[in-house]
Amino acid sequence: MHLSQADHSTSPPRVEIPRDYNAAHDLLQRNASRASKVAYIDASSGATLTYGQLAEQAHRFANALRARGLQPESRVLMAMLDTPEWPVVFLGCILAGVVPIAANTLLTAPDFEFMLRDSRAQVLFVSKPLLPTFDAVIPRVSTLRSVVVAGGAGPDSVAGMVASGDAKPQVAATCSDDTCFWLYSSGSTGTPKGTVHLHSHLVQTAELYGRAILGIREDDVVYSAAKLFFAYGLGNALTFPMAVGATTVLLPLRPAPSDVFGVLKKYQPTIFYGVPTLYAALLASPERPKKSEVAMRVCTSAGEALPAEIGRRWTADYGCEILDGIGSTEMLHIFLSNRPGAVRYGTTGQAVPGYELRIVGDDGRECGAGEIGELQIKGPSAAIMYWNNRGKTKATFAGDWTRSGDKYTRDADGYYTYGGRSDDMLKVGGIYVSPFEVEASLMTHPAVLEAAVIGVQDADQLVKPKAYVVLKSGQSASGADLQQHVKGQLAPYKYPRWIEFVPELPKTATGKIQRFRLRGLQ
Repeated sequence: MHLSQADHSTSPPRVEIPRDYNAAHDLLQRNASRASKVAYIDASSGATLTYGQLAEQAHRFANALRARGLQPESRVLMAMLDTPEWPVVFLGCILAGVVPIAANTLLTAPDFEFMLRDSRAQVLFVSKPLLPTFDAVIPRVSTLRSVVVAGGAGPDSVAGMVASGDAKPQVAATCSDDTCFWLYSSGSTGTPKGTVHLHSHLVQTAELYGRAILGIREDDVVYSAAKLFFAYGLGNALTFPMAVGATTVLLPLRPAPSDVFGVLKKYQPTIFYGVPTLYAALLASPERPKKSEVAMRVCTSAGEALPAEIGRRWTADYGCEILDGIGSTEMLHIFLSNRPGAVRYGTTGQAVPGYELRIVGDDGRECGAGEIGELQIKGPSAAIMYWNNRGKTKATFAGDWTRSGDKYTRDADGYYTYGGRSDDMLKVGGIYVSPFEVEASLMTHPAVLEAAVIGVQDADQLVKPKAYVVLKSGQSASGADLQQHVKGQLAPYKYPRWIEFVPELPKTATGKIQRFRLRGLQ
């Protein structure tokens, strides 16, 4: 089944989705004529999975779930590395009407226990290398009926379930407004929240961003450094390529620069999805390949704002634009983005067609051009709630609008510039100071690899900026050097009054800097 995008010259584009609808069935049916084409490549082993094999294995897996007594709307937790078994499990669950919950594989045992208890998951699908993390957790979760190992063998393995499942396709009678899957927020601002998404949401992001902005095509080979459990990675490496029949390279390992370069050179991806911290590390690596050794035609960045200097250096080295954008677990993917041929580094671009944006000030009124306020989004992929968290649901999902918690300004051309998280913004001398603006200035110093800025009270209990700085290997700089560097670029009141050099910055497993942890050190 193919979905058509309505064409309205005076209203936002929208994707028409029938009421009776199953997201996995749609994505698999789009590729029914590509049975022999490679859908997934495992970069660690070289193993491949064709679209035909993916469809068969997903249906067998769905039937194996039914044989185990899993009913529609029951929930299961996926703590799986990025291998071809990941889409088999995710799509197979959705075909059966079972709700998969994709979990961050780099979390701790207490985090996983919280998710299992909070979701009341009945089955845990876990990659073999991660199984020891769950040893003490599994006996304490009363709702768990079984544990299935990915990358293992035997009846209680993903491969065993696929082998035992009936091959006859059977699709659960779901509708577009049924709960399809959950994602837990990354925890950059505290406790993770179970974010509930519908069947219609996956294809909305694929059509409105993947096809319309990114321009993904059937002949593309894609590689996402962001993992499948991350909302950004799920679109990058599953929904978008499957929507058009592209080939995806998966890397189970954490994306160290050497491994990323290995993928870019060996498999020649034409689309590369990264995050700002990774782009900085890649550019700083002496191992980075020449432009002639790679095939990237477009790159994307999300997770947090991309420093302009990083974007300019990447384009200079590889002749390839980075489409910096912002998305969220709540909105599922990118709703504000730069686009090919119209990139303005230092901005997050313009609204993705199909999404409406507004900036709201502290007084609740909509801001004008150049005024800073909270970015709010209206769009077809917004989550319906946070599970078991009515208070935060009401605070974030305000009618048709979703509050991002991000501060932004908009210029007369409709380009948005990031001003930091609402809880990260500093008021220095009664004037808002964006920590990101100070960080971006520090990043232009040749010795700086990464920087994070927070507000700290001085002796008079007035808030001033403090910077935590990671220097590039073999480079040196003094605090005074960096302070003078910032003063030469920004208004004097914005420079960091204190600079602390650290070996690394605290981050979530998806690469976001955890400024709240730095604030906790004060």
